[in-house]
Amino acid sequence: MKIYTKKGDRGTTALFGGSRVDKDDVRVNCYGTLDEVNSTIGLLRAKLGPEHEWQPKLHKIQKDMMDMMSHLARPSDCKKENPNPKPEDGAEFCEQWIDELEAAMTSKSDYFLLPGGNEISALCHVVRTQMRRGERLLVTLMKADHVDEYISAYINRLSDLFFILARAEMDKAGVAEEKWQLFLYKRKKQPE
Repeated sequence: MKIYTKKGDRGTTALFGGSRVDKDDVRVNCYGTLDEVNSTIGLLRAKLGPEHEWQPKLHKIQKDMMDMMSHLARPSDCKKENPNPKPEDGAEFCEQWIDELEAAMTSKSDYFLLPGGNEISALCHVVRTQMRRGERLLVTLMKADHVDEYISAYINRLSDLFFILARAEMDKAGVAEEKWQLFLYKRKKQPE
């Protein structure tokens, strides 16, 4: 089977079930952005090396992303059932990992932080910001068609997770975080 079909040469693509839409359709933009996120997670995994403790969980996230993208590529009026699993435990999975990471960290933060620090931390921030872009597109898609709630919860929690992964990497490496400013609710509590 050839990789190219030539069917998209005029700017359309097929959705799950066979209907065609423009390649700049919000649905295509949404799952395309999540595909970009998944590729960046792949880069992060390559930078970490095969024996890194995060590998199994990042691998699960990548597989879940593929499953979610397949469900996002299926309009609600499609009669064809999607055989791919629905990772409905995704938000809970992220929350558990976040809690584990935060419990192991030696530093807490009440500040907005500048992304960076070291290569792994910076790459986690790239994933986080790409995920937020995907989430914004997902919200637009949700206004046009039904999207299972587990997807929006998982995507929201993934951006939180990659923020904590960035912080955990900095903590483990002993690299100081660059603070921008105190959280607003903390500033309001400061004595005058």
